[in-house]
Amino acid sequence: MKKTVVVGMSGGVDSSVAALILKEQGYNVIGLFMNNWEEQDECGACTSEEDFADVRRVANKIDIPYYSVNFAKEYMNRVFSYFLDEYKAGRTPNPDVLCNREIKFKDFKRKALELGADYIATGHYCDILHDGNTHYLLKAKDQSKDQTYFLNQLSQEQLDKVLFPLGKLDKTEVREIAQKYDLATATKKDSTGICFIGERNFRNFLQTYIPNQKGLIKTYDGKVLGEHLGLMYYTIGQRRGLNIGGQKGDDGSRWFVIEKDLKNNILYVAHGAEDKLYSKGLIMKSCNWIPSEPKEKDFSCTGKFRYRQPEQECTVHIKDDYIEVDFKERQRAITEGQFAVFYDGDKCIGGGVIEKAIF
Repeated sequence: MKKTVVVGMSGGVDSSVAALILKEQGYNVIGLFMNNWEEQDECGACTSEEDFADVRRVANKIDIPYYSVNFAKEYMNRVFSYFLDEYKAGRTPNPDVLCNREIKFKDFKRKALELGADYIATGHYCDILHDGNTHYLLKAKDQSKDQTYFLNQLSQEQLDKVLFPLGKLDKTEVREIAQKYDLATATKKDSTGICFIGERNFRNFLQTYIPNQKGLIKTYDGKVLGEHLGLMYYTIGQRRGLNIGGQKGDDGSRWFVIEKDLKNNILYVAHGAEDKLYSKGLIMKSCNWIPSEPKEKDFSCTGKFRYRQPEQECTVHIKDDYIEVDFKERQRAITEGQFAVFYDGDKCIGGGVIEKAIF
């Protein structure tokens, strides 16, 4: 008897090809589209309707049933509220990580099982190894597209009964497969950035939900350079968009953000050497370990401290109520609210939220 796989179809080329591959492998495939955000874009169009139309075209082409499920309320309560709270606290969150933990591998999986799924699958670029009741999250063949960073918060229960059909494919191969089978999404542009913002202006979007509070842009020695538009709009290390009239430092170099003082609503900047941006380590309150917490309380591994970053050598120290990470080489612009994600060779061994950098 055929096993049933429910595939999370987003209307993009990756999930389209994931569904196609599973169908070719002999599974009974069902497409399930998640509507996580109900809002029109700046042009008055509901992008989810356009994406679902692409799901419909692909599903009809490869002859699989498809459904739509609305998780907008759950997304608002458990992902978007977190996103806003983090920005209010002056941090820079990564809602995509929370979306995977709270929606795609929780609510979506529950719905898939209700539809009779033996497995669920997505178009993520990563791989998985099921060893009995132990599940290992593995990096994708295409290292430039690897998305294990965004899956670092998944539990063993969430990784159970999961398939990642694109784990051993390059992006170019995925496009070629889509074109070979004449899928409607074959040449569709990849989505970038935060899903619910899309192509809109980030500052305009954020201001709709969080009132901006202007304040001073200063140096540590007290010099006032201008006015910021609201601390939530800036990240550590940022150079562009400071709007301080093109002023140069004493050495002619550009200014960059080094600190956000929430209490006094001051944005501190510096210029020249970036020593103030480089830290020797970081602190985390906790870590989601995959598949389980390491036996050693002190161990070496590699880590990513933002998504678009090569892995960096580091040493992890698991304390009673926090985790300290020491870098082999000092790291630039470690950002509170982002995730530190750890690797042991091809295995993603977990991750957690960065609380603060150690200088």
